[in-house]
Amino acid sequence: MERTPQVPRAAVLATCLLMALAGRAVAQVPAGEADPADVASVDAILTAVYDVISGPAGQARNWDRFRSLFLPEARLIATGIGPDGPRYRAMTPAEYVQSNAAGLTDSGFTEREVARTVETFGNIVHAFSTYESRYTRAGQPGTARGINSMQLYNDGKRWWVVTIFWDSERPDNPIPPKYLPRQPSIPEHGGL
Repeated sequence: MERTPQVPRAAVLATCLLMALAGRAVAQVPAGEADPADVASVDAILTAVYDVISGPAGQARNWDRFRSLFLPEARLIATGIGPDGPRYRAMTPAEYVQSNAAGLTDSGFTEREVARTVETFGNIVHAFSTYESRYTRAGQPGTARGINSMQLYNDGKRWWVVTIFWDSERPDNPIPPKYLPRQPSIPEHGGL
């Protein structure tokens, strides 16, 4: 009779626990599906959008997470001024990834929300989300500000990004004060 080597019971239990935890993580967020925490609220989905595109040079972004935030028909629309005047570029989430993945990873890019104005009606939300960006281009650090006009939809189970339509601040296109962070008022000191 051939003898089977004995595996310590603790090793078997540890292996089972790791397999269960790995299976649980996969079961919670199957490939292509959003993390429920990312889409539970307007604040959560906007935070996830900024988080997923931000990172230092050399850090790949989680593009599966990015795509999971958007409706299949969603659009990302960049606007600005070109040599011939105003211009725009509309992209699907997949086209955005294809156009920007390498540049974001190679150069580094961080964008954060600094102010937000929200309008809500039924299952729709429109957010004017003022952003600040930090990036490196041609080895030189830079900053930018602008507004992301974001349309969101709630299907009764989660939030979805429908559109992100943005423009950057320029000398001839300053961000209006109502879309900038409110400065705290200076308290009055009396009797001193």
